[in-house]
Amino acid sequence: MERTPFGDTPESRCLYYRLVCGLPANIDPPGSGRLTFPAGSTAALTMPGPLGSVLRIYMQQRGIALGPIIVHVGSNRWSFLVRPDVPDDDTRQFSDLFRLNVMIVRSGAIALPSPTAAPGGGSRRWIELPRNTFRPSGNVVFVAIGRCTGINRDPRSLAVHRGR
Repeated sequence: MERTPFGDTPESRCLYYRLVCGLPANIDPPGSGRLTFPAGSTAALTMPGPLGSVLRIYMQQRGIALGPIIVHVGSNRWSFLVRPDVPDDDTRQFSDLFRLNVMIVRSGAIALPSPTAAPGGGSRRWIELPRNTFRPSGNVVFVAIGRCTGINRDPRSLAVHRGR
């Protein structure tokens, strides 16, 4: 975070994530500087960086609101923080996304950018900063992945999820 009103330490950033962004962040393990929060009210769609970049542009060009996006610098994987409303019954779509190396994180810990660099240079950075509690619908992002990669060829599916 460039200039948070709390300074820039793991503790201050954890407080920012909690108070401003509504993320139940913790320093885990204590004293490590590693910031995480438990998936639950927020999930993540994680994918290779090139796909994340294409998806971000696709969503911006179509006026689909972006939420926070994290990049893990070492592995170049992007995580879109979303509401956990991705359907779990579309087997064909999940199979296609699996082949694209897209994962849905619905449980466990989600790591957040910290001002403390992780050993081995595996730090996380924000692509889209969280400025409030907004997270886009995971379902809308899920469908957008299919649309921008050609997996979901039904043009009505994204319009339905955009409220049209």
